[in-house]
Amino acid sequence: MQILALDTSRDARRNVLWCFFWANRKAIRTEGCAPFTLEKVTTGAQTFTPEPGKILALTPSLLDAIEADMGMGKPVAFTITMGGETFEIAFHKDLLSVSTQRTKAIEEEIMECLKDDLKRGKQRICASFFQRLGIKEQEGEKKYDLAGGDREQGSDLAIS
Repeated sequence: MQILALDTSRDARRNVLWCFFWANRKAIRTEGCAPFTLEKVTTGAQTFTPEPGKILALTPSLLDAIEADMGMGKPVAFTITMGGETFEIAFHKDLLSVSTQRTKAIEEEIMECLKDDLKRGKQRICASFFQRLGIKEQEGEKKYDLAGGDREQGSDLAIS
């Protein structure tokens, strides 16, 4: 397991999606283009799992629950599979932990990328990754510049 201290002044949703992005990107090397599947989300009050035969999606209401708990410093944990790899990703107060079951080197690679982004002061997230998670642009939602900060115009995907 690898642990990293985060800047809690940053948007909680962005921190979650940023970590998911690097987990996905680093796992592609060993798992190819296998689906990035959320198996379980545990917040302080609830555990979310997919209904039989369905996938667990990052819906606005689920993102709201995650953001609320993270904002109060409560632990939020995710179990994600990609091919044969399973990720356990957890946020608690200002700490992020990442654990993998098969390939421990992926944990180190994810943390290196996260640390590099923190040093630069920008969280890099590829626009196509939002689509992979099923997050779509919707009318009236706040837009985010994928390099960080709010956007007044453009077609970046909404994450709120």
